[in-house]
Amino acid sequence: MAKIKSGFLGERAIIIPTPIIEELKNDALGSLLHITDIGYYPKADFHFRSRTKEEAKQYILIYCIEGVGWFEIDSIRQKVLPDHFFILPKGKAHAYGSNPKNPWTIYWMHFDGEKAGFFSEDLDKPTRVSPEKDSRIEERLNMFEEIFSTLKNGYSKNNLDYSISSLFHFLGSLKFLGAYRESLSAKQNERDVADDAIHFMRENIHKRLTLKEISDYVGFSTSHFSSLFQKKTGYSPLNYISQLKIQQACHYLDFSNMKVNQISMMIGYEDPFYFSRIFTKTMGISPTEYRSNTKG
Repeated sequence: MAKIKSGFLGERAIIIPTPIIEELKNDALGSLLHITDIGYYPKADFHFRSRTKEEAKQYILIYCIEGVGWFEIDSIRQKVLPDHFFILPKGKAHAYGSNPKNPWTIYWMHFDGEKAGFFSEDLDKPTRVSPEKDSRIEERLNMFEEIFSTLKNGYSKNNLDYSISSLFHFLGSLKFLGAYRESLSAKQNERDVADDAIHFMRENIHKRLTLKEISDYVGFSTSHFSSLFQKKTGYSPLNYISQLKIQQACHYLDFSNMKVNQISMMIGYEDPFYFSRIFTKTMGISPTEYRSNTKG
C-alpha cells in the first residue's frame, strides 16, 4: 500500500514503490506519463532539497498556494510567490526551498514518461495562477486531491490508470492555462458583487482571507461591500467564508482519510484545536463525531 512520509505538521505524501514504477514504464499508458511521488506540505519550515543532474531522475512540479519559496537552476535563483507554480526539468541539477520567515505551502509531484517533457516545456520559471472569475483553482486542486486519494487506495491497475488519466488533465490545465479558463467562461452568466466575492472565497479556501482582501477583489470599500454582501446573503463576509471552510472540511471528513489536523491546515486553520471549536460551533458536533455518524 501507499507509503506516507511525515515531517511537517499536516503534511501528506505518497512514494510509489520502485517495482510499481518499473511496471508503469513498460505499460502502454504508464510509459507515456506517470507519477513517482506526490504530496502536500503546509507551512513547510526549513524545507530544502538539492539534487545533482544524476539525481534529478524525474520532472518536479511545485505549486505554491501560500507563503514564499525559491528554486535554482543553472546557478540562477528565482523567487516563488503565492499562486505560482514551476516545473523542474529532468536531468538538470537544481535546488529549492522555503522562505524561513514566510514558509511556503505547496502541492508537489514528481512525474516521468514519454510525454512528461511536453507538459514541462517552458514552465521552468514561476508562472502565476491568479484567482479571477474564471480561474478554476478550486477545481484544479480537487483534481490533485482525486489523484492523491486514488493512489492512496492502492496500486491496482484501475487505480494507476485512473490516476494517469487524471494527471494528463491536471498538467494540461497548467500548460494550457488560458484554454482551461476560457472553456468555462462561455458558460458563465453575469454575476453580482456577492457572487464574485463567494467565488473568490472558494478559490482561496485554503488561505486566511481578510475582509479588505475580499473587498479589494470586488472593488468596493470594506463597509460598502459588507453592507451589499449582508443584504444579499444574510451573513457577514467573514461569517460566510467560515461556513464555506466548514463545508469543505465536511467534504474531507466524508470522502478522505485525512486526519483532523491535516484537514485543518487544508482550509487555512493552523491551530487544529481552534478549527475543532469552530467546527463544533457550526455543526453542533465535533469533527470526529461528524466523521463517525452514518450519512445518507
